[in-house]
Order: sequence, then structure tokens, then C-alpha cells
Amino acid sequence: MDDESWALSPDTRKPLPELIEDKLRQLIESGRFQAGDRLPTEPELAQRLAVARSSLRTALQRLQLQGIVEVMRGRGWYVRSTNFGDRDEAPLVLDGQISGSDLMEVRIALEATAASLAATRADDGELDEIAKRAKDHQTAATEDADELLRTDEEFHAAVIRASHNEFLEQLYRSLVPKLRGYRRNSYGTVELHNRSATEHDQVAWFLKRRDEGGARVSMTAHLLGLYNDLANRDALPAEERATLNTYSYDEADEPRWHKS
Repeated sequence: MDDESWALSPDTRKPLPELIEDKLRQLIESGRFQAGDRLPTEPELAQRLAVARSSLRTALQRLQLQGIVEVMRGRGWYVRSTNFGDRDEAPLVLDGQISGSDLMEVRIALEATAASLAATRADDGELDEIAKRAKDHQTAATEDADELLRTDEEFHAAVIRASHNEFLEQLYRSLVPKLRGYRRNSYGTVELHNRSATEHDQVAWFLKRRDEGGARVSMTAHLLGLYNDLANRDALPAEERATLNTYSYDEADEPRWHKS
């Protein structure tokens, strides 16, 4: 491929990861890469695009959340789908009047359900992948907000995929980009990073034990921290806020999912 085809847009208004995402999407849309094709390695892509690998990984993660690419452990990045028309964000999410706290309430419901489903549906390889993603987030540099965001999103995306529910995954892809900016800015202290990493480990631990209720509750508790920050920003009255009880079941009402 000629070097010119890999040149990024000169649009300086966009963050670098978004420019990389746009270029990779363009290459896939043009037919340079087909569904099932393996992308060049991360070092090769970074060299061709003349960017740092951290920015490249953020762009790849964005495309992964949209279902366009996927990563296979030990093998690299692959094109998952070239059908971009089915990957558009839902109209509801595009409505600028929807608050961050409203989005988070739906995200918590989706991820709590995904964690519960993953506890019964995930195979051993997927559980190992979730644990690895938790470790990656734990070891990410606290001062690197982009790396913290990337590893955080990779962990959550791995749990979503392990639910084996395609519709749930598509809804999740619509929500996450709308919360990305706030999530990036939420990283600021070692304490917050450590808390996030510890909570990821808790979710992974319950999943490893195939504990549906524990996985759901630990994921809910993890996301409620961000939700309360957003609720404070949106001035949502305390009596109207969701709590752990909003998403928890009594043991007698605990759902039992079937394997897909």
C-alpha cells in the first residue's frame, strides 16, 4: 500500500485517536481490508500512520466497541464486519437532551445483566481474557488518561462480549462513546485508579466462580461510583437517584440464565 493512503486527515479539531479511527474505517470501507482479514500488527500500523501505539490502541478499541474489528489473543486484530450501516448509534442516544446520569442508569442495567449472563455463558478463554484486561487496567500508568480509558473500556467490552447477547452488545456500543469524554476526565488520582482496578478484579473473581448474583452486584457497585459523579454534575436530587437496590434482586427472584 502507498504511504499516501495511510495519511491522516489534517483536521486538527479532532483528537488524534479519532483521526486514526477515521483512517482505519476509511481503509476498511474502501475494501482494502475485508471481513475476516487480519490487520497489520500494532507496530506496523503505528509506523504506517506515524503515530504512537497508545493512540493507535485507543482508535482500535473505538472500532472494537462498534463491532468493526476484534482482537484475538496471540493473533492480533481482525476485521469483524464491513457492514457499517448496521453499526450506527441509536437515535435515542444521539438526542443531545439526554443527561449523562440517564445514560449511566441504562449502562448499569445493561452491564449488570451482561455480567450475570457472562457468569454462565463465558467459556474459560473468555474468562481468562476478562482477567487479563483487569490486570492491564491495574498496571496502566496513572498519569496516562488515554491508556486508563483504553484498558477500562477493554475490560468492560470483554464482559459484554462474554454475555453472548448481540443485541445487548449493540446497545452498549451506542452508549459508551457518549460517556467517553467524562470517563477520561474522571481519572485524576492514584486512589481512583486503584479503586477502579480493585473493582474490576472483584467482577472477574465472581465471573471465575460462575456466580451470577455476585458478578451482577459487583459490576453494579463498580459503575455506581461514576453514576453518582454524573448525578452530582446533573444536580439530580438524591431521592431520584438509582442505588444498588435498584438493580439488585432478592435471592428468591434471582434470574437463572440459560447458555446460548
